[in-house]
Amino acid sequence: RRGPTTSTSSMSLLVPFPVTLGSLETRTDGKVTGESLGIGGDKEVKFEDFQDLTIAVVLGSTALGILSLAVLPENVGATFTYLFALVPIGFIGIGSVSPGIIAGAIVSTRGDSEDAEQRRDRICRHEAGHFLCGYMCGLPVKNYQVNDETGVACVEFHTSSISGEELSDDAIAELSVVAMSGSVAEIMGFGQAKGGENDLLELQNCFRQSKEFIGAAKQQDLTRWGALQSYNMIKQNMKKYEGLVQAFKDKKSLSECVSIVEGTA
Repeated sequence: RRGPTTSTSSMSLLVPFPVTLGSLETRTDGKVTGESLGIGGDKEVKFEDFQDLTIAVVLGSTALGILSLAVLPENVGATFTYLFALVPIGFIGIGSVSPGIIAGAIVSTRGDSEDAEQRRDRICRHEAGHFLCGYMCGLPVKNYQVNDETGVACVEFHTSSISGEELSDDAIAELSVVAMSGSVAEIMGFGQAKGGENDLLELQNCFRQSKEFIGAAKQQDLTRWGALQSYNMIKQNMKKYEGLVQAFKDKKSLSECVSIVEGTA
């Protein structure tokens, strides 16, 4: 089923233009930033985090080395001291070659403070953002069903009428908005996006299907522009969006969700 095709459709607004991170932040009242989108760094792991962990590893290895000499037999203590001395070297080596491994370790130690209900609310808001923006962009719904793992309905839109078909500029614009809408919806509800990695990967695949080559700079512009447009769509249709969030929580049917967007519910 397709979204609205009347003159009130948001498709008339989908004319991409360059958007910097600064202008994106300004036009979204400071809410949507590189950091809040999760594209400002490796899961918000900063240089200071690496620095602090490096200091901790060096100090910890030094203390263990000294302790080994103090409490273990001479030869055994010397061996352990040598091994502990290699730990900082190995740590720095891994950090130089594959910093993502260190970043992942840092993130994993932070844990997740969200309880099950908060996580479900976040997922509902994410999916409702996709549904609202995708439907208003006129994209046909490909699949709509409740995810067994999360217990929340997920919506999937057709990216093209034929599998593998090259995408037009208009299609790329629509998909840029839809892809970013889930993360933006999370930001509007929680101040930070956590579930947008797959959306960004899907958007990258769409860029590769474009009829016209899209370079790295233009891809970044389209991503930021998509975030800005989805923010405006959700903000301008907040009542419908909140209705969709509740509908997703209540596991409403596709037709009921459509009625909310079209204002007939």
